[in-house]
Order: sequence, then C-alpha cells, then structure tokens
Amino acid sequence: MSKKLFVGNLSFQTTESDISQSFEQFGAVESVAIITDRETGRSKGFGFVVMDEQGADKAIAQLNGAELGGRALTVNEARPMVKKDFGGGGGGYRGGGGGGRGGRDRY
Repeated sequence: MSKKLFVGNLSFQTTESDISQSFEQFGAVESVAIITDRETGRSKGFGFVVMDEQGADKAIAQLNGAELGGRALTVNEARPMVKKDFGGGGGGYRGGGGGGRGGRDRY
C-alpha cells in the first residue's frame, strides 16, 4: 500500500528530481509533485511524494528536519484536502446600522 507525504519548506530551486533522489534511499518512489502558482508557474515551496508505506515511515523519521537545498524540510503524512465551500449562504453586506436615524439609537 502507498502513502502520500507532504514535503514543506522547499527551496524555490529544488526540483522533483532532487526530492526523488532524497526519498529513494528509503523505498520506491511512485510520484513526486512540486506545487506551483497558477499565474507565475513558480514553486509554492511545498510538494507531495507518494511511496510505499514502509519507506514513507522511514523517510518521515529521517528527512523531517533534514536539510535539502539549504532549507530544513518538513516531512509528514499528507492530510486529506478539505474542500472549501464558497457557495450560497452567509457572508456579505446586509445593511442595517443606525447612522442616520435621527438619534433613535443613541443612549
């Protein structure tokens, strides 16, 4: 079974190949993805590695806090992405207030 790992605090110059080489010493790496900004294409400084479960546990133990590209990595098991609901209800301006009511709201 595979495990997805979060890899944070990446240098903007770190490549997927650099990450793969670091993680391969602990087990078979299935995939590596560095997350990039949609508009600029520049790295956001984090990514994900999918690898076998035993190798993933070893990689977390050995690489969390280890240096890569001059930065101390954050490596842990990835949490499921939470879908944000931007639809429908709530929020927005609802008017109200007592600004121009001729003194009725004064104490």
